[in-house]
Amino acid sequence: MITVGALMLLDDFLPEFDVRTRHAIRVAAPPDRLYACLWNTDFDRWGLTRALYALRTLPSFASSPGETRRRFLNEVQRQHFTLRDLLARGFALLDEQPASELVLGTVGRFWRARGELQPTDPQRFVEPAPPGTAKAAWNFVARRHPNGGTELRTETRVSCADAVTRRRFRAYWTVIRPFSGLIRREMLVAVRAQAEATPTTAGTREENKS
Repeated sequence: MITVGALMLLDDFLPEFDVRTRHAIRVAAPPDRLYACLWNTDFDRWGLTRALYALRTLPSFASSPGETRRRFLNEVQRQHFTLRDLLARGFALLDEQPASELVLGTVGRFWRARGELQPTDPQRFVEPAPPGTAKAAWNFVARRHPNGGTELRTETRVSCADAVTRRRFRAYWTVIRPFSGLIRREMLVAVRAQAEATPTTAGTREENKS
């Protein structure tokens, strides 16, 4: 179990974790514009996110062929994959510092085909995870770069409830980690492209909702 000191909102929700992955990209746009684009960008820029989420449904084919086929086609035919889509798929918005950082969280059995995500919220997330499950916290951070522009960073942490769960998750993580990294990099590139193409007068998150 790894522990870090509180430096980000993420540290308030998962300061101790079993695995961590981090990615960053530099963007030629101010933090507020970048953050507004983060909420509205289609992350599936290369098609990787959609393809990998579709492939994730296949392990359940032997036990539930009809349902697996339906879920596979739903993922393949998905028209967009935004931050709000993540919130609709079992992630909770744990905290947000506008124009700076947001933190998502989920609890479940990620190594199983369906993920078995459980409802959570900021208060429940900081409580011990139920036996046999793991907690995942995922943030996006926008900070001014000392050489100009903005650095957009994302970090994912996972904490397992017990030793058996830890072994199962790490076996799963060994396989999925490279693909998870590809998805994160695709997301960052998509947000950068959107932010750098957006005029300086880009609307705020609230304006973009209308």
